[in-house]
Amino acid sequence: MRYCINCCIHLLPNDLHRQCFRCRGPDHNNQKCPVCRGENKIPLYTDSKQMKWLAVLEVRTDHCESWNGFFCLRKGKLCSLMFGLIIMTLVMVSYILTGAKHGLLLIPSPFHYGAFVSNPSLMDNESLSDMKDHYQPSKMNISYVKDYPSIKLIIDTITSKIEFITRQRPDLEELRKQEPHMFSVIPNKFLPNSKNPCWYEEYRGNTTTDPYATNSYALYSKRFRIIFDYLRKVFWNHLYHYKDKHYRLRCLPHFYIIGQPKCGTTDLYDRLRLHPDVRFSAIKEPHWWTRKRFGIIRLRDGFHDRYPVEDYLDLFDLAAHQIQSVLQSDAVKERGKRNNIIIGEASASTMWDNNAWIFFYDNSTEGEPPFLIQDFIHAFQPNAKLIIMLRDPVERLYSDYLYFASANKSAEDFHEKVAESLQLFEGCVLDYSLRACVYNNTLNNAMPVRLQVGLYVVYLLDWLTVFNKDQILVLRLEDHASNMKYTMHMVFQFLDLGPLSEKQEALITKSPASNTRRPEDRSLGPMLPTTKAILRDFYRPFNTKLAQVLFDDAFLWKRT
Repeated sequence: MRYCINCCIHLLPNDLHRQCFRCRGPDHNNQKCPVCRGENKIPLYTDSKQMKWLAVLEVRTDHCESWNGFFCLRKGKLCSLMFGLIIMTLVMVSYILTGAKHGLLLIPSPFHYGAFVSNPSLMDNESLSDMKDHYQPSKMNISYVKDYPSIKLIIDTITSKIEFITRQRPDLEELRKQEPHMFSVIPNKFLPNSKNPCWYEEYRGNTTTDPYATNSYALYSKRFRIIFDYLRKVFWNHLYHYKDKHYRLRCLPHFYIIGQPKCGTTDLYDRLRLHPDVRFSAIKEPHWWTRKRFGIIRLRDGFHDRYPVEDYLDLFDLAAHQIQSVLQSDAVKERGKRNNIIIGEASASTMWDNNAWIFFYDNSTEGEPPFLIQDFIHAFQPNAKLIIMLRDPVERLYSDYLYFASANKSAEDFHEKVAESLQLFEGCVLDYSLRACVYNNTLNNAMPVRLQVGLYVVYLLDWLTVFNKDQILVLRLEDHASNMKYTMHMVFQFLDLGPLSEKQEALITKSPASNTRRPEDRSLGPMLPTTKAILRDFYRPFNTKLAQVLFDDAFLWKRT
């Protein structure tokens, strides 16, 4: 409807608007007009919808037809009207802002009333920022227990679509075509007298050349520059001279801690690095295989220049210097012994994060990535060892939310984000395979919480397509927390590490736990019981499959 200024701002339908005395001419009689006749108080309406107004503005009619034919209202009453409209607007703004803050807005949410509907709007051509803006969750002041039946329908739909189909492994030539530079740098054979995969590479720079001048890790992060400043000082002392040429020792990790986030990988890393035969990369989590080699620093910041493999190898130079000292010792040269120092790398994204594939690799099959991280690692290191630390995926998700959420954290907000993420995931599995959804970059960035990271068995099965089962050690955080000495012994045995003295073992096993929950997050309390029940239902079929693959019912997480 439109405002009719001549009818004292009464909102008139079209058929009544024709009766307006200002529109019909000066001969119109106010007393006889069916619109103007009646009460002197004319209420305000908006779009013919009834609303709860915090204040009611009333405008009294005036039969004066003077004031130069402009309004029937006197100048004083017009000012009062405008002042009232301003006050009403301020009241409404205050109401909306207060409602948004406390979850009281009278806006229906698709996550609480009626059945859920799958979201068809996950389009490939939508930008990440558009997706995030489009899927902002609403907050409602409702009984979350009532959510369960509706969300259970979503989970039942997802469960009915679960199929664990073995992926087709790409051949070596296909991998070479995708990453020719990587294959030109890393050899297919390593030094036989070193337990860790290392090789000598000719260095063609001179004494005035900075070997780390173009390293992307040093350029993009100030906290890594101290490490590289030290490496510059000692670089020339560790070059190997042979037949008028200079060679540097290059190394890859012997083992990888590949996952998962918020499952105790930092604590395992901190304990393992105390072992005298273990070294790690200069940075705990380089994220090179999953992100940096594609030029991803933060997804929200877009793409930067791709980090070449040389930048990644630079991170192991500190450890390589120590390995080189062992290799050049008399014990190795004369007695035929070998270096037993091994290097580890602990990027917790390695197991699951293949989000960048869609931007670089073509020929995907029905939305599934043609190449995964493990394909390339196996191509260079078929004997690599992999350590996976897992925990109850329900608790992992809540811990992940508390750690990464920036503001307005609460059990209720977590519940809302879980509900929205489940709906988005359902919309994907209705149209695509489980693997396609798990590795779907657009979906994973649209979901408010990272549900997909807890689908451990999907990732594990894909790693088992290229690595043997005896090359992968899978641990539970719950076991590590209750019997740390036992789990550390499992790790030492898996990596074939030498025995420790009692003092060394006590130092490793009795140190305080690392990266525990922050005090401000503990004060938020546990998740809602309804949320926990929903997530248990969602993860149950995946945990069941995981327990079958590992022949261990502890991975059902029934007691946690």
